[in-house]
Amino acid sequence: MPEIEPKDTSLKSLTGVHVWHAPLSTCSQRVRIALAETATSYQSHLVNLEKDEHASQSYQSIHPDGLVPALVDNGRLIIESIDIIQHIAGVSYSPDTDSGIDLLKLADDAQADLKLLTFEFLFRSKPTPPAESIDAFQANHQNQWLRQFRNDFIRGFGKDRIDAAVQRTDSGFQTLNQHLSDGREYLGGNTFSVADIAWMPNVHRLQLMDWPFDRTPHLNSWFQRMQSRPSYREALMQWQPDELKRSFAIYTGLRQAQGTDVRAFGPLKS
Repeated sequence: MPEIEPKDTSLKSLTGVHVWHAPLSTCSQRVRIALAETATSYQSHLVNLEKDEHASQSYQSIHPDGLVPALVDNGRLIIESIDIIQHIAGVSYSPDTDSGIDLLKLADDAQADLKLLTFEFLFRSKPTPPAESIDAFQANHQNQWLRQFRNDFIRGFGKDRIDAAVQRTDSGFQTLNQHLSDGREYLGGNTFSVADIAWMPNVHRLQLMDWPFDRTPHLNSWFQRMQSRPSYREALMQWQPDELKRSFAIYTGLRQAQGTDVRAFGPLKS
């Protein structure tokens, strides 16, 4: 659903580009990369996910699912990151005609597993929110899937569910690795495209968990090239505090010492 009618009708009077986003949201990172690559000026509206601002009535009047990002371009509201990056780039992506792989759909389908792995292997290092915050989120957020996800996280996802998420993530990376094995510089061929933008934050996020990218050398080489782009630094790294990266590394090391890190699940444990 690329464009929707806003519940907050005041959005229709906005001029220029406005973006509601969060620093660590991978979907927000995609959008910021696209904005940086196209040198698009925009007005930033930060949504504090740790304070559950996405559960507020005011934000859910912008994005009905209470998710980030959301973009308004001269009164037009677009809420899905894949649609937003295509809108910013002014292109409509088509699947690779040789391989038949729809790289954007593959990236979009990977988001649910990426969210689960992020919460399990990175965000579980944070203290559990107080009961009143948990209750308020459940009462105020309209997205039933997200409410259930939060409950599942608090109770623990369970080994089988984590195994399945790791399996699907590994399978997606293997697909990308094979896709890049013909020597292409970028995912879409010889030109940087929205396909690269869609996947850059995902690979970065798994790198924070010490995902074994030696299993996919072509993908690893591609990501090294992506890291050298100014947009990667401007739209992703500058929004990631060094202290946060250090805390993630400490937690990952702890999980590795316990034998419960991401490499202990799915095909990575073999």
